Parts: sequence; C-alpha cells; structure tokens
Amino acid sequence: MREDVQTQKYLLDNQFFTNIGGEDVQKGKVNVELTVTKIVHTFRLDFQLNGIAVVPCDRCLDDMDYPIDTTAHLMVKFGKDFAEESDEIIIIPEAEGIINLAWFLYEFVALAIPIKHIHVPGKCNKQMSAKLKKHTPKAADDDDSFDLEDDDILADDEKTDHTPDPRWDALKNLEIE
Repeated sequence: MREDVQTQKYLLDNQFFTNIGGEDVQKGKVNVELTVTKIVHTFRLDFQLNGIAVVPCDRCLDDMDYPIDTTAHLMVKFGKDFAEESDEIIIIPEAEGIINLAWFLYEFVALAIPIKHIHVPGKCNKQMSAKLKKHTPKAADDDDSFDLEDDDILADDEKTDHTPDPRWDALKNLEIE
C-alpha cells in the first residue's frame, strides 16, 4: 500500500467569510494547514485551524474576537455521484475528481465557536448594557436576573440561588384531572 502525502496552507480572511455568506462568522483571520494523505482510492484530509473569528456578542452586539484552535478530518472517496455518507466521509464523482473545501472550512470554524458568546466581564459596550438593564425586568427572586452595570453574569453552573420564579405560583392552584 503506497501513501502519498501533500500539505497545503490557506488563510481564511474577512474576504473568505464575506464570500461564503455564512450567518455565524462574518469576519476573521484563520490559518489552515491541510495534510492530504492518499491511500489507494481514498484521501484522508487532516485540517489544523488556528486564528481568530469575529462574532457579535450576544449581549451588547459589539464584535468580539474568539480564538480558534481546532482540528478536523475528512475521508474522500470516489463514486458515481456526490454524497455525504457521514460527517466525515464524502463521496465525489470520479469523473470530476474535484472537491470544494470552502464550506467545510467555514463549518469547522463555526463549530469551534460555542453557541453562547459574551464578552468577558467589563468588556461589553457600556451604553448597550445600560439600555438592556433599563428594559430588562428584574425581580428579587428571579434566577435569570443579572446586573449589567457591573457586567457581572454568572455561568449556569455558578448560580447558587435556585428559588422558583413566583410568577409560576398561580399554576399550582390548577386542578389537573
């Protein structure tokens, strides 16, 4: 069995993210090192991605940099038609012999970013935080209340008070058959 290995380097810049048109990441600078290993009629693609993706903060909507440091793998095989057998196995038409990796690269970056992105405490836009605080109802017993002025939000696993929301008390009086 003969193995043939090639390495390619790419830079995913703001223009790449603009052209791809994805919703999650629209700016960034991510270096990609791709190692392609050919094993008989199969190609193993190993990706190493490092850099910064720019995403909007979920609280103040200002851009924030999120570090990207991830790896990904794809297996590419030849077949009659294009197909995705699984998340990591791709079939490409043998007659074409070409695969466009742009969307895969975008997805690798997007999947490296957590669903919730919020600035570290003290870095949110103060004006937006003040407006959000003004329009956010704050109950003394509300588990979801937070102080935006100090930009001090506890993570879900750091919350210590688990008092039920008093607005749900009216439901206790319902009789269910």
